[in-house]
Amino acid sequence: MRIGRHFLVLALWCAQCQVSMAGMDEAKAALGKGDYATAIKDFRPMAEQGDAVAQYYLGMVHANGQGVARDYEEAAKWIRLAAGQGHAGAQYMLGLMHALGRGVEQDDKEAAKWYRLAAEQGDANAQSKLAAMFEEGRGAAQDHKEAVKWYRLAAEQGDAYAQYKLGSKYANGQGIARDDKEAVKWYRLAAEQGDVDAQNNLGVMCEHGRGVARDYKEAVKWYRLAAVQADAGAQNNLGVLYRTGKGVPENRVVAYALFILSAANNFSPENRAPGNRDALARSMSEKEIEAAEGLMREMSKLGNFEKALDRYVRNPVIKSGS
Repeated sequence: MRIGRHFLVLALWCAQCQVSMAGMDEAKAALGKGDYATAIKDFRPMAEQGDAVAQYYLGMVHANGQGVARDYEEAAKWIRLAAGQGHAGAQYMLGLMHALGRGVEQDDKEAAKWYRLAAEQGDANAQSKLAAMFEEGRGAAQDHKEAVKWYRLAAEQGDAYAQYKLGSKYANGQGIARDDKEAVKWYRLAAEQGDVDAQNNLGVMCEHGRGVARDYKEAVKWYRLAAVQADAGAQNNLGVLYRTGKGVPENRVVAYALFILSAANNFSPENRAPGNRDALARSMSEKEIEAAEGLMREMSKLGNFEKALDRYVRNPVIKSGS
C-alpha cells in the first residue's frame, strides 16, 4: 500500500512537470512571436510558484517594457528571485542592473558578485563583464591577470568584445607576456565578427608588421571596415595610407576628407586627425580642399561611406595635386 501511494505521488509529480513544461513552451513561443500579453499571462503563475526560468523571463519583459510599462524595480524583483535559485542569465542581469543602478542601488561590488556567480557557470557575457571589472578595478581590486583569465574564457566561447580585449592584453603585455602573434589571432577573430576596435587594431598590426607580415593592403581592408562604422581612429589611419600611397594609390583629396571626417567624429586630444589635416592642407590647393570637403559630406551620409569613397577614387572631381 505504501509503495502504491509513493507511485501515485510520483505519477502526479511527473504529470505536473509535463504541464509546467508545456506551459513554459507556450509562454516562450508567445514571447518569440511578440505576443507579450499571452507570454506574461503564462509566465506569471509559474514565476509565482517559484520557477526560476519563468521568473527570469518575467523580469526581462518588465526590464524591456514588452507588453507592460518598463519597470526596472519590478524586473529586479523577479530577476533576483531567479538569480537566487542559480539561474545564470538572471545572475548576469542582476549584476548588470547593479552596475548600472537600474531597479536596484548602483553597487559595483554587488555587480561583481553576481557576475562571478554567472561567470563560474560559464556565462560568456558575465565572464567578459567580470574581466572588465578586474581590469578597471571596479567592485574588485585591479588584477590584470584575473582580467586575462576571464576574458579568455569568454573569448573561447566566441565573445567578440572579449576576443578584442584579450588581443589588447597580448599586444600590450598587460597581465600576460606580450605576444604579437597571439594579439593578431584574437584581434582577427573579433574583427571577423565586426568588432570595430579589433578591426582598427588589426589594421595597425598589419600596417606595422606586428605579429604578422607587413601588408598595407590588408591594413587598408581592416581600416576601411572600421571606418565604415565611423571609427575615428580608423578613418585617420586610412587617411594616412591615402596620403602616403601605401596599400592604395596616393590621393591627398581622399586623405584630407578622411582626416576632417575623423576630426568631426572624435574631438579627443588623442585624435591625430586634426594635426594631419592641418599639415596636409599646407600643400593643397583651394580646389583640392573644396573637393575633399564635398567628399567628406558624401561619406558622412548614412550607409554611403564606401560608395562615395570608391566613386571618387574611380572618378575624381579633381586630380590630387592639381
